[in-house]
Amino acid sequence: MLIIAGLGNPGSKYAGHRHNIGFMAADEIVRRHAFGPWKSRHKAQVSEGTLGNEKVLVVKPQTFMNESGQSIGEVLRFYKEDVSSLVVLYDELDLAPGKLRIKTGGGSGGHNGIKSIDRHCGQDYRRVRLGIGHPGHRDRVTGHVLGDFSKADQEWLVPLLEAVADHAGELADKKNGAANFMNKVALATGGDEKPGQNAKPKAKPQSHIHQARNNSPRVKNMPTSGPMADMLKKLFPGKE
Repeated sequence: MLIIAGLGNPGSKYAGHRHNIGFMAADEIVRRHAFGPWKSRHKAQVSEGTLGNEKVLVVKPQTFMNESGQSIGEVLRFYKEDVSSLVVLYDELDLAPGKLRIKTGGGSGGHNGIKSIDRHCGQDYRRVRLGIGHPGHRDRVTGHVLGDFSKADQEWLVPLLEAVADHAGELADKKNGAANFMNKVALATGGDEKPGQNAKPKAKPQSHIHQARNNSPRVKNMPTSGPMADMLKKLFPGKE
């Protein structure tokens, strides 16, 4: 079994925060691949489905970010899965907005959710770091991380979330999946520019943000719950 955990803080007041991009990615995987309904288990919201021939459990810990490891540890013990089966999606200050990197093990980079998982589960799991950019000064970090994504951010955020969901099945391959996943996401989002370029990833046609902006009656499968839905409601009040 593949266990994919998205990190964030529970509750609508946090739904649009940059710190919650892991929750947003988890929601998009579940929606895009028609997983089962979210259920409350192991101090988390969990949804089951398949990617290719692999059974997958998507987890959103409800313990708040700093205690994410409590919930994820319970999940691993309940399903008798090794930490190598775990993939964690979370925000990364030290990556440019829209960029993605994946690695196995390593340090926490100061991320409290990762620190908690390391304490409860060990370090040898795959970490998918989703770039949210740095505000430029350490005094502004808390406000940046715990602030909502802006409308301008949607041009890179939505394509990134969609690409992560589209190619999540690559993560079932423990040997080559990480490299394949990162490469495919980079190609899908335009994230393969040379270092120093400032070009933004090109948004796919009819992403959620464009659908909400256009308010097209033909739109199908718009998210109705979760961080993405809450964020769209904040950005486009009155668009149903």
